[in-house]
Amino acid sequence: MTKTVVVETVRFKQHPKYLRRIQIHEKYKAHDEKGEFHTGDRVVIEESRPLSKDKRWRVVEKL
Repeated sequence: MTKTVVVETVRFKQHPKYLRRIQIHEKYKAHDEKGEFHTGDRVVIEESRPLSKDKRWRVVEKL
């Protein structure tokens, strides 16, 4: 997995019963061809064709 980065997204959702906002964390495995992204980088990912069993995303740019 040398060309793979794990990207975590955070979004807020309102609980249906308690009406409180909660954080939803989702992790995606994304393809990084050149290995230029590191831990803590904020990146933009886009959906692509299946590259492996788990990889369906590709890193586009760094914010």
